Amino acid sequence: MKERIQPSSGPKAVGPYSAGIRCGDFVFVSGQIPVTSDGKLSDGPVEDQTALVLQNVQSVLQAAGCSLDDVVKATIFLTDMADFAKVNAEYAKHFSEPYPARETVAVKQLPLGARIEISVIAAKPKP
Repeated sequence: MKERIQPSSGPKAVGPYSAGIRCGDFVFVSGQIPVTSDGKLSDGPVEDQTALVLQNVQSVLQAAGCSLDDVVKATIFLTDMADFAKVNAEYAKHFSEPYPARETVAVKQLPLGARIEISVIAAKPKP
């Protein structure tokens, strides 16, 4: 059984998809980009964009009763692998041991011209 997760705060979806889906003990968070709650793409440094993306991820997780501590898998999409070290440093500020499993993928383009997108899977029994 699928349950749609839509946070009351944070940016709205830019397409026909749910911000998150709970299925059993898992929460799947759609890829989040550095968009503010008013729908504007951040054009700041990639570290700031990464922090905003993780804030957006966190808002979906919170709506599902989860936190970043419940994340078991993350996928990072970058339009420029030269940003990898900066993104990694910011990412490390938001997660603790044991870190989620993860991959980072270079892509040609992301929605709205974003430089970074992150999706996650969290595991937590429904309260």
